[in-house]
Order: sequence, then structure tokens, then C-alpha cells
Amino acid sequence: MRLGEGKKGMDMSNSRQSHDPLIIAGVAYQSRLLVGSGKYKDLEETRLATEASGAEIITVAVRRTNIGQDPGEPNLLDVVAPDQYTILPNTAMCYTAEDAVRTCRMARELLDGHDLVKLEVLGDEKTLFPNVTATLKAARTLIDDGFKVMVYTSDDLIVAQELESMGCVAVMPLGAPIGSGLGIRNPYNIQFIVEALSVPVLVDAGVGTASDAAFAMELGCDGVLMNSAIAAAKNPVLMASAMKNAVKAGRAAYLAGRMPRKRYASASSPINDVFF
Repeated sequence: MRLGEGKKGMDMSNSRQSHDPLIIAGVAYQSRLLVGSGKYKDLEETRLATEASGAEIITVAVRRTNIGQDPGEPNLLDVVAPDQYTILPNTAMCYTAEDAVRTCRMARELLDGHDLVKLEVLGDEKTLFPNVTATLKAARTLIDDGFKVMVYTSDDLIVAQELESMGCVAVMPLGAPIGSGLGIRNPYNIQFIVEALSVPVLVDAGVGTASDAAFAMELGCDGVLMNSAIAAAKNPVLMASAMKNAVKAGRAAYLAGRMPRKRYASASSPINDVFF
């Protein structure tokens, strides 16, 4: 199967190209770029970069970001308002299933019953690779508790299928270690997952620049989530805009269907029936 020919197929109708929403837990989003809210120099830069990205879903590390739990401190929700964006609480820096579940429950209280969360349970402090066993345990608990779970995981097809089967609303395999900027290291693993799953598949972690985001979309991913690639850029606001365009271009290229790769040249102009 060629790159870009996944389980979602190629619908080349004009309506598909002009109206191509990302559907997560029954909600339609026009942007396929999801962005984080950490690592910026201040809240104003967070606001400007978020606006430039065009993202509609914003992840928030509840354990590291004030969204109301510290009334006397600056509140992220003052610049990324819940009436303008879908706030996606995440369990960053949780190393046990119990901590992750507790964090999601706290976020639900702070956000008036909000039930869409991004689950990540880490297993190693150096690589920040997920603890898959703990992730599966936490996902089951959260789903049973009424949460809609988007889940960060390894690029393992079998694990991804298990997370889908238990009811996760999106599966988010890593492209490379969190914050590494290495790009998509195992594209065929990502493509296996894209082809096999029916729920949205979003690359989460590892993107470093616009070409990485475009490549993820060309593989057939439904979206890309990033933070460091924007926040750690020399000009975060400009990079946010670049990422918005890269995701759009990558999605359009996937829908268009790339030409087959060939070992030898093929003339751009036909050489048959040439008259001299």
C-alpha cells in the first residue's frame, strides 16, 4: 500500500475538500492542529501564538498550569478562554494510573464537569515514553467514570487497537520523544495505526518544524498535537502560523493522493506520437 492510502480512503469530491472537519467525540473542528499552552515566556505570548495557530483545541497540563486552583496566580483561562477554545486537560508528568485519574477528576471539577481529557501516563523520566500498562489501566478507569479519553501512547499497533476497543475517542501515538523535535521517526508504525483504527489518530510529540507536521498529515493522520515545536521556536508566533499552514497542506496532499514513487525518470511531457 502506498504512502497516503489508508483505511479512511480518498474521497476527492469538492465537498470533502471544502468541508473536511476533524470529528472528536461527536464534535466537529475545522482545525486539525492541536496546541499546548506551556513553555511560553508569558501569557501574552501564549495568547498570540494560540491565535496564530488557528487551533481550536488547547491542551493544559493541570499539574503545572493554573486554571483556577490558585486564585491569586495568573490564570491561563484569562487568555485561552473556554468559550473560545476547547480546553483539553492533560495528565502531563503523571507516572501512575492513580495520579492520572486523580488529575482528570480535579480538572473536571475546575472546568464545571468538562469530560474530554488527554491521558498520558509516563514510564521513564529521561525519554518520557508512556507506561503502556498504566495507560491502559487509567484509560479503563476514566472511561468507566464517564470521561471521553484522548490517549498518548507508543507507536504500537496492538496497543492502539486495544485503546480503541475499550472506548478511547482518539489515539495519539508519539512521533518521537516529547520535546525532542526529532520528527516522525517510525512513519510505517504510524501508518499501520492510521490504516487500522476508526477513531481519530493524531501524532502527539516529536514534531520540530513545519515539514514534520505536513509529513504526519501526509501519512493520513487526522491531526497533530504539539507544544515545544511552537513555544521553543525563536519566533513562536510565526512558527504557530507556519504549523497551521503545514497541517492544512499536508491534509490536502493526503486527500489529493501523491504520485507513485518510481526508480527511473518519467518525462513531464509525453514522448509518444512526437512529430518532427
